[in-house]
Amino acid sequence: MLLQLRRLRPLRTGVQQARSTSSCLFPDPSTTTSGSGLVLQSQSTDVFQNLALEDWIDAHVDLQRRAVLLLWRNRPAVVVGRHQNPWTECNLPAMRRAGVPLARRRSGGGTVYHDLGNLNLTFFASRKAYDRQRNLKVVTDALRRVRPELDVRATDRFDILLNGHYKISGTASRLSRKSSYHHCTLLHSADRAALSSLLRPSCPGIQSNATPSVPSPVANLTDHAPSLHWEELLEALAQQYNSEFGFEAAPRPVDPSDEALFPGVGSMEAALRSWEWTFGKTPKFRLDTRLELRDEQLGARCGAGLHVEVKNGLVESCRVDVPDDWLPPRLSGALGELLLGERFCPHRAAAALTALLRCESGQPHRRLQNLGEVLLAGMG
Repeated sequence: MLLQLRRLRPLRTGVQQARSTSSCLFPDPSTTTSGSGLVLQSQSTDVFQNLALEDWIDAHVDLQRRAVLLLWRNRPAVVVGRHQNPWTECNLPAMRRAGVPLARRRSGGGTVYHDLGNLNLTFFASRKAYDRQRNLKVVTDALRRVRPELDVRATDRFDILLNGHYKISGTASRLSRKSSYHHCTLLHSADRAALSSLLRPSCPGIQSNATPSVPSPVANLTDHAPSLHWEELLEALAQQYNSEFGFEAAPRPVDPSDEALFPGVGSMEAALRSWEWTFGKTPKFRLDTRLELRDEQLGARCGAGLHVEVKNGLVESCRVDVPDDWLPPRLSGALGELLLGERFCPHRAAAALTALLRCESGQPHRRLQNLGEVLLAGMG
């Protein structure tokens, strides 16, 4: 009897399996019939997962050979640009009360409010094929196709205006050595009241070289085209993208948290959620503001000054100027020293204040507590 031997196939590792699964979503463009374009629609409404998916595509897809359009939207969130200061761009206390997260994206540009009434489009391409005006043409042509009565035009600032006045889309982009992505918002039916209330400064008196946002009057598409539904809008955008670039890609739903499709995306998401990225990447700034103090028991009032320098989100120097007859200098000085090296954050400052208050009583305790409360409010 002859014993037949067959070569055993090696078992795939988890990484190999993930790469194989991912290659099914991003096959070799030369083997597909839809050209080199791909339209993806995220099934997540988590801002950090969607931003991480952007990072993953930019880092892992060969954009020299394939272009990608990603369509996504988020539950309420505020997103600042790569070089912005959150304390000057958004109302952090109001966001905390409403449970609205803050995210920092890796592209430049200004601060935007996201909710389920705001559509995000990300155009991925090689750096050589990077063309923001052409991408915006996809959006304006799609809108004109479904609602010819809408007057929508792209501007030299790469925004899209409705009726020559109302901003319905803003732009940001990121360029790497070989790749690029350009993303823009599209206001369909966003909560404009929330947008207005949350995109306000937290801290007056900040001096910084961070990129400021440029306020503009905004409108929703549904304000002028009430019958424009999501499905119609998404279909029109996908069709126009294919038409503009000569693709035949049908939209594909994807889960951005799927490690089998996007190996390593979880660590990218974790990095975007971290305090070190969201706040720690803020350009260095200085806060000089006036504090109004009061002693309720005596009905007395007093003015004080707060001077803080912040680098990498950490307090580099802190001086609290309070009149000596209001509070002993040792206490205002001790409060400033306790904040050194701490995060510029009300929670950390509250912990330092609590430790200091344990050692005081009577009027010094009362006035130190009032100083601390006003200082915390001044930190956003």
